[in-house]
Amino acid sequence: MADLFDSISTNEPNKASSFDVDLTQPLAARMRPTNLEDYAGQSHLFEPGKPLYEAINQGKLHSMLFWGPPGTGKTTLARMIAAHCDCYFIAISAVLGSVKDIRSAVEQAKQQKVLGKRTLLFVDEVHRFNKSQQDAFLPYVEDGTFIFIGATTENPSFEVNNALLSRARVYVLKSLTEEALDKVITRALADDVKGLGLRKLSISDKAKKLLINIADGDARRSLNLLEMAADLVESDNDQIDDSIIQAVVGENLRRFDKGGEAFYDQISALHKSVRGSDPDGALYWFCRMLDGGCDPLYIARRVVRMASEDIGNADPRGLQLAINAWDVQQRLGSPEGELAVAQAVIYLAVAPKSNAVYKAFKQCMSAVKEHPSYEVPLHLRNAPTKLMKELDYGAEYRYDHDESNAFAAGQRYFPDEMQELSFYQPVERGMEKQIAEKMARLKALSVSSKK
Repeated sequence: MADLFDSISTNEPNKASSFDVDLTQPLAARMRPTNLEDYAGQSHLFEPGKPLYEAINQGKLHSMLFWGPPGTGKTTLARMIAAHCDCYFIAISAVLGSVKDIRSAVEQAKQQKVLGKRTLLFVDEVHRFNKSQQDAFLPYVEDGTFIFIGATTENPSFEVNNALLSRARVYVLKSLTEEALDKVITRALADDVKGLGLRKLSISDKAKKLLINIADGDARRSLNLLEMAADLVESDNDQIDDSIIQAVVGENLRRFDKGGEAFYDQISALHKSVRGSDPDGALYWFCRMLDGGCDPLYIARRVVRMASEDIGNADPRGLQLAINAWDVQQRLGSPEGELAVAQAVIYLAVAPKSNAVYKAFKQCMSAVKEHPSYEVPLHLRNAPTKLMKELDYGAEYRYDHDESNAFAAGQRYFPDEMQELSFYQPVERGMEKQIAEKMARLKALSVSSKK
């Protein structure tokens, strides 16, 4: 078998190794690499000794899932694997496909098996298939009818059936680095067969840097934008400058899949930066989400959660400031309201931290679920009627304001059948330090009253 970096080319029609040039195709399709030397990025997968490298190089393929953002080369990699390992290649898309397409793929694979040829079935956007559709692959993965490769932009842990997930090895494809995107753009401009080389176009350093920045790790996007920019170059000019790139792009929206993996990763980074008392990091992730098109009201709601979960009573003003910021965003909208949310984010980041309320709430909810539904003790019940008073509702209740220090020392507030539990443990930071001291004094008074 040829080395993994050897070029792949063939004219057979039904194979992944068919890379005939069709100039009516978009530039991104024409520039699909035919060997790993031209394949940009994912170097972490292709070092000798790495599982994917060895599996491909030795031709010992297994079912796989490629998980990564758009434009990272998942489809291209599947085609290259099939070509390198001399497999019959079938591609279906879960966006447009159905069980009928799966059945058709199975029949083709069985025919190829009779001919002594392995089949690689590539399913793009596999997470779009429902559970029953994903289950349809299982028998044929098990009996070796085909080698299964699924591509997904979503976390397979949540979007792919456990049964299928257990039979496929997950490989994570990363967003392309600036260096890798530079390689993609340079290759497209230099290639005089499939790329833009025949037009002898060049690109200024400033324009290339802008294009790389806007592509945001997505090779397909970089090539699509490059092709549109090339169409705008005047006939008497041979260079793409930054003004052309800017004209093509318009408003720059970076990759931000609302509701997808990037969404939850970035809100997690924002929350953890606030918790970690890093106002600069918190502000960065806040602005990243805005730049990607996230609804500022969503962030404002999450900031309120942060105020309760990570600051709590160490600085109760944090919660009020977060609610105020949410209100400002609703009243003023963008961009004015975003400044108020930024103010809340920075305030919470620098505020003293306490998760005592969060922990107390979780522990108490757990305790409530573990115990029976005990009745409210008689002395804690209200007695608005004569009958209730006759039944001793509210009897022996001590009104705190009538007690010394407005505290009825020793009075119980738990059900009679339960021992008194301690959920709230204030930390020694911010206002909670004072709360802890007061709670200790009141507890000592209660203990003393029982002697």
